[in-house]
Amino acid sequence: MSQTSVKQKKKNETGVRNSKESLDGEKRKDSDKPGVRLNTQGSQELLTKTDSRGYLVRNQWSRTSRTPSIKAASEEPRSKNNNVKLPNSSTTSRTSSTSPSQHDSPPPTPARQSKPNQQSLPFDSRPPTPPEPEPSTRRPSTKTKETPESRTQSIKRTSQPRDYTLTAPTEWKSYSQRRMFYPSAPQLEADCMSQQQQEREEEKDDEEAYWESLKKFYEKVPSCSRPRPPKPKHAITIAVSSRALFNMVDARKVYEEEGLEKYMEYQLNNENVILTPGPAFRFVKALQHVNSRLRELYPNEQDLFDIVLMTNNHAQVGVRLINSVNHYGLLIDRFCLTGGKSPIGYLKAYLTNLYLSADSEKVQEAIQEGIASATMFDGAKDMAYCDTQLRVAFDGDAVLFSDESDHIATKHGLDKFFQHESLFENKPLAQGPLKGFLEDLGRLQKKFYAKNERLLCPIRTYLVTARSAASSGARVLKTLRRWGLEIDEALFLAGAPKGPILVKIRPHIFFDDHMFHIEGAQKLGTVTAHVPFGYGQKFNT
Repeated sequence: MSQTSVKQKKKNETGVRNSKESLDGEKRKDSDKPGVRLNTQGSQELLTKTDSRGYLVRNQWSRTSRTPSIKAASEEPRSKNNNVKLPNSSTTSRTSSTSPSQHDSPPPTPARQSKPNQQSLPFDSRPPTPPEPEPSTRRPSTKTKETPESRTQSIKRTSQPRDYTLTAPTEWKSYSQRRMFYPSAPQLEADCMSQQQQEREEEKDDEEAYWESLKKFYEKVPSCSRPRPPKPKHAITIAVSSRALFNMVDARKVYEEEGLEKYMEYQLNNENVILTPGPAFRFVKALQHVNSRLRELYPNEQDLFDIVLMTNNHAQVGVRLINSVNHYGLLIDRFCLTGGKSPIGYLKAYLTNLYLSADSEKVQEAIQEGIASATMFDGAKDMAYCDTQLRVAFDGDAVLFSDESDHIATKHGLDKFFQHESLFENKPLAQGPLKGFLEDLGRLQKKFYAKNERLLCPIRTYLVTARSAASSGARVLKTLRRWGLEIDEALFLAGAPKGPILVKIRPHIFFDDHMFHIEGAQKLGTVTAHVPFGYGQKFNT
């Protein structure tokens, strides 16, 4: 081979070597570009970007165009490629904001790259279309555009460490030492509970002091120191009409002469005028004294007298009645104002044991209903009555007993009457309308006897009868014994007038069925009560 051919071959080898070095340099320059690397065959390969959640960051949106500025070479149309994992809108917007200078220089075109392990996405998950920029009305800024080099320099300047003043460290203490300065949770809870308990005790003490002072205040008021009325099912109910309890003669005269409207006007104009006591007034006061004595011996006693004011007056008249009751200190809590209608229908509803009225017709209606009743009459003279003892006097026949003996004496004479009584001496008499009231009085007497109060008992009963003791008195006493009742005093007058004996007794009320005995006792000042029962009512005028 000639020298020229050898020289030519050397030149070719050096050219090939230079061309390889130039190609390697260009490849190294391309590999330095963002998003591109060289594979083993020497071809360029596009580097895909993923976010922190593993989603593919493919598209970089340009500031001037609505189409992506970077598009992979291997990307197919959207309708065909359904298995590409796309980033969400927040990642896309964040990626677009981090490349502000992409509109100045075009991005490099990446090479094709296959991704066999790429996850599939649904067809509808497409990258959102960014909104069009609104036309700015502001004047263009005169500042120069920020370049990547200037931004990196500013980041380096801001990332330099700053000098902070450090405070002097405190003395280190162990947990047990620090625990001494802070109370524990149970201790805090106990302190809170003790504080709450102390507040509750203080409130309780204040409340007790308040009620104690209030109790002392109301005890000084007479109207508030009155005891509670007994329960009706245990009490002995005494129903009293307004005309029997108070003297209402003047008001009754206005009603009879001028009518109901004038009567109502009269009562309203005089509602602050206190009524004077009537025939049943002293009897009611004596019943209240018995109640007070029973409460002293038996504080929780319910077997007491309960007074009910029963009247056919209108409710507007009730104001005057209430004022009069409170004025005299009467313990009457239950009222029945029927407004012109008869109150007899309410007697059984009030569980009445005895009904006292000034109207004989209403009393007769009550007797027919099986309720013990009597018509009240005031004494013609003033008489002093005992304030510490209830005194009740009863006639025998047609009052405590039936009218059997009166019927025989009136129809067949006294001889037949004496023979009948001696023949049936051991047969008890039938009961009369007031027998139940005598039983109530005897039951209360035994309560005082149980406390050794026989001689100081505030109840005393009397039997004042026209019978003869020798001929007909034994049957009466044996009947009372058979009933289990005791009578304190039995007076057999054998037909003599009862008035003088009653003046000596001075009873608060005397029950009899004959009007001539009622009138004789009334003239001498005794408060009487007529019982319209039995055969003798045909002969009463």
